Amino acid sequence: MADVLSQSQIDALLNSMQNGGDTGGAPEEPKKTEKEHRKYDFYSPKKYTKDKLKMLQSIYDNYCRVAASQINGLFRVASEVEVMGVEEQRYYEFGNALHESDVLTLANVDLHDNVNNPPMVFHIAPALMGAMIDRMLGGTGTDLSIDIAYTYTSIELELYAKIIRYLVAITSDVWANYIDFDIHFERIEENPSMFQGISVDETVVIVMLKLQMGEIEGILDICIPGTLLSNIFEIIDKTKHLANKGQAIHNNYDDIMESIKESKMNVMAQLGVAKLNLDDVYNLHIGDVIDLNKPQNSPISLYIEGQPWFNGQLGVHNKNVAVKIENRILEPKKDVAV
Repeated sequence: MADVLSQSQIDALLNSMQNGGDTGGAPEEPKKTEKEHRKYDFYSPKKYTKDKLKMLQSIYDNYCRVAASQINGLFRVASEVEVMGVEEQRYYEFGNALHESDVLTLANVDLHDNVNNPPMVFHIAPALMGAMIDRMLGGTGTDLSIDIAYTYTSIELELYAKIIRYLVAITSDVWANYIDFDIHFERIEENPSMFQGISVDETVVIVMLKLQMGEIEGILDICIPGTLLSNIFEIIDKTKHLANKGQAIHNNYDDIMESIKESKMNVMAQLGVAKLNLDDVYNLHIGDVIDLNKPQNSPISLYIEGQPWFNGQLGVHNKNVAVKIENRILEPKKDVAV
């Protein structure tokens, strides 16, 4: 004899069919997930805004294009360079990620403000640099056996310095749209733990570039110290402020001229100047002639609101007395005491 379903079982079966055919019972209510909050490290607060980091991203996007062109020309191989990320961290975090055999490149940046800034640090993966050195010596540059513990020979270090100079030199070119500075290769540091040019607690910005050269790929890290970056941003902001101020002054001048150009001004033509004593003035009568001590065709002065602006000649225009302007009256130069 077939089983008879109860009313509750029938309702459960109908509900399961409406919800997609799940017959495992009544659907469970979805569990509410707790909202995740990002922890904020008050010991090392963020120093740079997202806009500043985006600006660095844009600058080093241009760096990637120039670097790829340099590598293609130097090693005659198709290469690709792209920005993997721009991160703000403490220098000790960057230093702890380095291996004892890693090599750092130090580059001095001259901001033309007579301030000593910590150097910019470049680090390139040994596998990638090994492939570059191999191709420079005539090899194929496809050795995949080089690991992070690889130790460079003296000859390889000389070639390392020659190659990295090209990647250092293009830095000033990609920053040229924002600021002009000089960057110089200083030296190669073979022991990262002994480098003390940057404080371990100093905030730095790490620009991570992924570089692929044929079958070999690796990371090029550029470490920009916070002190140097703050000085750069300060100069950029000051330059923008002066540019905006000059634009505002120009706009204010136009606005002022627009608002006063309909103003009425008194224009006076001075025929000449004569000096009379009080008795002569007292005895003046109709028909008297006053000698102005000027030749008949001498120029007259044209005054605007009491200030001499032009010299001209007296004449007639449409049967009216008129003045033809001939030249501008320049203000006399003031003597400067030395």
